[in-house]
Amino acid sequence: MLLTSNAIAAAGELPDAPSTTAAIKSPAVPTTLVQPPTLAEAPPLDKKFLSFAIISTGSAFADSYTTLFARQNWLAGKTGVCNREVESAYLYGTHPTVARTYAVASVKSAGAIAAAYYLRKRHSKLWSLPLAANAIMSLQGVTQNMINCN
Repeated sequence: MLLTSNAIAAAGELPDAPSTTAAIKSPAVPTTLVQPPTLAEAPPLDKKFLSFAIISTGSAFADSYTTLFARQNWLAGKTGVCNREVESAYLYGTHPTVARTYAVASVKSAGAIAAAYYLRKRHSKLWSLPLAANAIMSLQGVTQNMINCN
């Protein structure tokens, strides 16, 4: 017994395992992480933005078109139906002209698109809010004009 314990003591420590020496001797491989594209890398004018812009602009021009029903009724001398602008007289005038109604639609649409583009460039999640607000307000005007003036 004494003889075996002397042999073990003389042997010293056990050698390292082959896997640890291979890991130490192998050169480090640089790793790069591939990150998914974010909103910052997405172009501001994509199909989604253009679709929202078209819907918003279309609803604004539909509002202007139906607002002209009041002008047509006024020019025809109709009574008992709407023959003047009531809800947005400050924008269109009491008896809206064709040029003024479409100028209002153009300014509303351009403003909403510019605000949405600015927000999209600044990576805001609320970039579609100006387009949605323009579309909702315009469609409300279309609905009112169709009910009252048609």
